[in-house]
Amino acid sequence: MLIITLPLQPADPSALLDCVQSPHGSTLGSYVRTALALLPASDKQTEVVALVPLAALSWHQVQLPVGSLQRSMRADRTTRLRTILDGLLEDQLLDEPAAMHLALQPQAQAGSPVWVAACDKAWLGAALAALAQAGYQVTRIVPESSPQALADAIEVTGEAEQAWVAGLLRSPDAASQTPAAASAPEGMAGTHVLSCQLSATAVGLLDPDTPVLAEPAVAALAEQLLARPVTLQQRGQRLLQAAQSPWNLAQFDFTNAQRDPRAAALKQGLQRFAKAPQWRAARWALGVLLLGNLVGLNAWALRGQSNLSAQRQAVRAVLTDTFPKIPVVVDAPLQMAREVAALQRASGSAAGTNMESILASFSALAPAGYALTAIDYVAPELRLSGPAIAAADQQRLTQGLQAVGLSASAQGNQWLIRPQVAP
Repeated sequence: MLIITLPLQPADPSALLDCVQSPHGSTLGSYVRTALALLPASDKQTEVVALVPLAALSWHQVQLPVGSLQRSMRADRTTRLRTILDGLLEDQLLDEPAAMHLALQPQAQAGSPVWVAACDKAWLGAALAALAQAGYQVTRIVPESSPQALADAIEVTGEAEQAWVAGLLRSPDAASQTPAAASAPEGMAGTHVLSCQLSATAVGLLDPDTPVLAEPAVAALAEQLLARPVTLQQRGQRLLQAAQSPWNLAQFDFTNAQRDPRAAALKQGLQRFAKAPQWRAARWALGVLLLGNLVGLNAWALRGQSNLSAQRQAVRAVLTDTFPKIPVVVDAPLQMAREVAALQRASGSAAGTNMESILASFSALAPAGYALTAIDYVAPELRLSGPAIAAADQQRLTQGLQAVGLSASAQGNQWLIRPQVAP
């Protein structure tokens, strides 16, 4: 993952950009602050994340009409949703809605308060175009922070000469004292976002009980103005944490049409699972599970093959023990049937497949009074001619002969009867 902060002045080639490299999106690899031309190179395997600074964002809370999201979040109907947002935010935005880029919070639900991030559309387009011209294809756009993150801590960033503070105001009266606080519309009890330069006035509007996170360059100033201890947070780690947010500002006009958001999220999740250290135990467990299943399946297959071979050997042993003169066993059941039939013929006993046995079976199942007109026997087939038999009687006779191991078929007034297993 390559995280690049967008400059507030995109046309300035000397503007310094914060850049974070992470090998798998969960741990900090490196952090540099350099010009666009000196940024690390990226390839197709690198996820490029553009980060919008807090100074370029404003936050607003709206309540969407019930059913608007379900009907409008499809790619071909986002225009309708954008029109709804423009109408809801017309009185909250300082500029014309058409000049602003808007983005909904993740998992927004109609009928309940929804956060909307807003920034200058022309500025965002110019910043992304500068990255694209330098060879960086942005796949996600994330805010430097969000109302969800500010609910847990006040954030102080920047340099000592120009420190920036962001936090939540839970008092409508406090929000009305500064234009930098984005408030909820009238009639909606909501949380208010304060994002402005650090000053005594801004500090007085923040909740005194909320923890404070500060970058090292502004930690001393934050402790002095806020009159409380602060927790240090390195800027590189902070930017990486922002990139892990579920927010994605690439919506409406800035949606990447060549990139399916669900497929991108799935690919990103799989890459993190495959490489992130915190998933190492899960990867080992999955590998052990797959290996165990593979070994178990192979053992089960070997056992089944062994049982089948043992059964085949047992059948062969019966044949060779009963008829030792057979030199080679090819098909044990067929060879056994042939040898038994030969013994029956030699001893003069009826073999279930000779003419007498077949005739006896046919006569027992034929209709009463049925008289044959011709008998033709060529071992092991018997052809019988006689009067026609009704279809129901033919089916009953055929099924009865099959039950005693004979195959019968009617061909006009003739019957062809043969053993199901030829000797």
